[in-house]
Amino acid sequence: MIFAIEEINNSTIILPGVRLGYRIYDSCGSVEMAVRAALSLINGQDYTTTNTSCSRPDTVQAIIAETSSTPTIAISTAVGPLYVPVISHFATCACLSDKIKYPSFFRTIPSDYYQSRALAQLVKHFGWTWVGALCSDNDYGNNGMVTFIKAALEEGVCIEFSEPFFRTNPRKDILRIVDTIKQSTSKVIVAFVSYSDMEVLLKELALKNITGLQWIGSESWISDKNIANGPWHNILQGSMGFAIPKAKIKGLQDFLVNVDQSTEIPIYKELMETIFGCKLGRNSQMDKEQCSGNERLSDVHNQYTDVSDLQIANNVYKAVYAVAHVLDGMRACPDTDTEKASGKNCMKSTDEVRPWQVLENMRNVHFSIESGEDVYFDASGDPAARYDLLNWQQDPDGEITFIKVGFYDASLQDPLQLSVTNSSIVWTQKQHEVPVSVCSESCPPGTRKAVQKGKPICCYDCIPCGEGEISNETDLVSCFRCPLDLWPNTQRDVCVLKSTEYLSFEEIMGRVLLTFSLLGVSMTFCTAVVFLKHKETPIVKANNSELSFLLLFSLKLCFLCSLTFIGRPSEWSCMLRHTAFGITFVLCISCVLGKTIVVLMAFRANLPGTNVMKWFGPLQQRLSVLGFTLIQVLICVLWLTISPPFPYKNMHHYKDKIILECDVGSAVGFWAILGYIGVLAVLCFILAFLARKLPDNFNEAKFITFSMLIFCAVWITFIPAYVSSPGKFTVAVEIFAILASSFGLLFCIFIPKCYIILLKPEQNTKRHMMRKMPRKTL
Repeated sequence: MIFAIEEINNSTIILPGVRLGYRIYDSCGSVEMAVRAALSLINGQDYTTTNTSCSRPDTVQAIIAETSSTPTIAISTAVGPLYVPVISHFATCACLSDKIKYPSFFRTIPSDYYQSRALAQLVKHFGWTWVGALCSDNDYGNNGMVTFIKAALEEGVCIEFSEPFFRTNPRKDILRIVDTIKQSTSKVIVAFVSYSDMEVLLKELALKNITGLQWIGSESWISDKNIANGPWHNILQGSMGFAIPKAKIKGLQDFLVNVDQSTEIPIYKELMETIFGCKLGRNSQMDKEQCSGNERLSDVHNQYTDVSDLQIANNVYKAVYAVAHVLDGMRACPDTDTEKASGKNCMKSTDEVRPWQVLENMRNVHFSIESGEDVYFDASGDPAARYDLLNWQQDPDGEITFIKVGFYDASLQDPLQLSVTNSSIVWTQKQHEVPVSVCSESCPPGTRKAVQKGKPICCYDCIPCGEGEISNETDLVSCFRCPLDLWPNTQRDVCVLKSTEYLSFEEIMGRVLLTFSLLGVSMTFCTAVVFLKHKETPIVKANNSELSFLLLFSLKLCFLCSLTFIGRPSEWSCMLRHTAFGITFVLCISCVLGKTIVVLMAFRANLPGTNVMKWFGPLQQRLSVLGFTLIQVLICVLWLTISPPFPYKNMHHYKDKIILECDVGSAVGFWAILGYIGVLAVLCFILAFLARKLPDNFNEAKFITFSMLIFCAVWITFIPAYVSSPGKFTVAVEIFAILASSFGLLFCIFIPKCYIILLKPEQNTKRHMMRKMPRKTL
């Protein structure tokens, strides 16, 4: 501070012709003494006894203080109502940014608000989600820790423990904190602690030999060489933290080493006596030899003469220059108009300077020092927040050096604020891999996090994703569901296309049904050949050969239509399968119904006085078959016109696969087709049942009754089986019903005739066919 003032006083650029004075007080780390000194500065009354007589109070226009946050808060509270600007070089408590409580406070060191958030981002950057925290039990530590914990939680970092302490605490309290550290599972400790408190804790940690922890420090101790090279350096090896950026002050070293030892300034005298271990002057109280007078500070190298690592000293330098620039700016408005235009509080002479004027102009000060750094204060009285990220590394001589491995700049956008060079970092115990400090290991893709009951959110179990859900990133809180046409793979980290299911010709069930369908076609064809070859025989003629051949043709179509149900559904196959099935079966039942009516009419024709056969001759039989079939055709046309069947991907029946099926479109049309077939089948069954006891030797009505009984039984059981069968089995059930009913008609109506034609030709005579048989109950 003295160097900066002397530099200003010797300058012709800033405050030319004006000399700044100063008064220095030592608060001795006491809040009470700091407040007392501040009050002495502003009321002009020194609390020390001097022989100097002043004509007027020697008040100050600004106070540069204090080093710690707690005494600075006390000073700012005391002098704030008097509008005396207080500029601190090292008080970082975020609470001091409150302009309502501390209207006259400024500082040249960033607020802990930014440092705390920077520490939280640093912890998150290395994936540490489970950390311990220590802080000084004062305004600096407590406020900084509150901000850090809040920012850490926002970043998803959990705090295993948070312990405040102070260097004057009883030793048992310090030991309790040491035990907490020893028993904790976190491998990273964030210490928002002042350097004096840190020394007390480190002594106890060294006695317990607690090593292997990654320490993250605040600016108060992370760049302190006394702590770095103390007897506990093995504990702090690889430590990391944010510090005020280094700076160079030109001419400072020459000023420091050329202090005149003969000066009567007490601070110089004390400095020389301490460094050289001798006494200056006869009135010195030191029990040491008299200094020779040849002692020179340029001959020694210690912390005082080392200006290679100026951080806090640079903040003092900027604070002094801030006051000087304010005073210089106040002298730059000589007339009233300029003063009004600029809004400045100007002074007419140096005797008229008042602290409140300095305070008003301090809010707008903006200048650059010789190193090129901009100095200004925001609305809260804080400077721009910039930090260097330091890493403690051991040099070849065994000494700890501070290596810059990154930076933090709050003026940049969020993603760019923190920059870290990972490859340059040496971790605790000389490790070259980032330490791991988590409560629970990361949940891999395919799982999600489930918080353990009663524990922080960083302690969780990894639970596999539910059915139909995946997670494709680590540490996801929830899984997300796959689209309807996709399904999770085995690892449940990727959605893949669902497998499709339909009744195909390649699978066993499809081949079996195809075989039975072709077998039915072959048997029908063979039956038709037998009938055609023996069409002139009585048994063929007696059973209406025309309807028989038409029935065989329709049965062949029934067997073939089942093939349209096998294979991948398409728009045409969906429309064809149901319409072909409906029309061919109506044609088939119409033929059976015609044959049944012929049997009944033939019996009635043999009764005396009846001539009914003229009303149901060959033409009427053909027209009845055509009429019944045309009704079904009309139903099919209406169905296809209004709402035809279409291919449909059923994704609801099975969760892991898609069923390719034919949607019937209009359910009314589908059930109308089946219902019409059912009505004809029931009518045919009733008529055949009524004709079953007719006394003919070969009564075809009995076989029609059996065939219709099988037909109706098959299709009655088909309905619940069709509704309840899943996927491709629905189609298989429908094919089975078609084949079963077709085989029933073929076997019951035609196989007995073929048996007689081929194996009992003696019964295939007109005489045998016309012989009456006694009635008997069916």
